[in-house]
Amino acid sequence: MCLGVPGRIEELRDDDLGMRMGRVSFGGIVKDVCLAYLPEAKVGDYVLVHVGFGLSVIVVVEETATTETLATMG
Repeated sequence: MCLGVPGRIEELRDDDLGMRMGRVSFGGIVKDVCLAYLPEAKVGDYVLVHVGFGLSVIVVVEETATTETLATMG
């Protein structure tokens, strides 16, 4: 089973090879994430991330429920 973590896109850019990347905030921790599979994603969107790759854009209701669940797990 995989673990996908929701995060909010803070910034978008292309890396040196032209790969679409983003700075994504996970509850205050900001990481670089490959967003090549999500051309529709924009700053402010929430994305589901697994191993540094954005898998899907998610709605805020899903993100809130997932974040609350993860917070209760510690």
